[in-house]
Amino acid sequence: MSRRIRDVMSPGTASIEPMATVAVAAQVMRDQDIGDVLVAYGRDLFGVLTDRDIAVRAVAEARDPRTTPVGSLCTRPPVVTVAPDDTVERALTLMRQYAVRRLPVVDHGGRPVGMVSLGDLATTEDPRSALADISRAAPNH
Repeated sequence: MSRRIRDVMSPGTASIEPMATVAVAAQVMRDQDIGDVLVAYGRDLFGVLTDRDIAVRAVAEARDPRTTPVGSLCTRPPVVTVAPDDTVERALTLMRQYAVRRLPVVDHGGRPVGMVSLGDLATTEDPRSALADISRAAPNH
């Protein structure tokens, strides 16, 4: 039987509103030791902001992180998502198709309930791989 997303995802999500600043998003990422935040109005998913988005779309373009809203930088709809009951194979297919490393996990009502990353999948599907080793390593601080 195929492994389900609920078995490999990281439960819970960090989210901020689209008008929050890039500086606030970076602080949330630092404080929670994560590489992405969901951009949402309440339960409505607006987009996904990654640490790479901050580097490429804000810092590299000399945008002020104290005044730039995350809604202007984040990956916008359609945001590619998976459901807790989807298979790991489906997540991998979507990651390949859309060239993404992380997918929000949403329930049937569209409410974010977790995230699944390429590292999550590597540690469960190919635990001896280099990516799995890297994903299990303690973060650099």
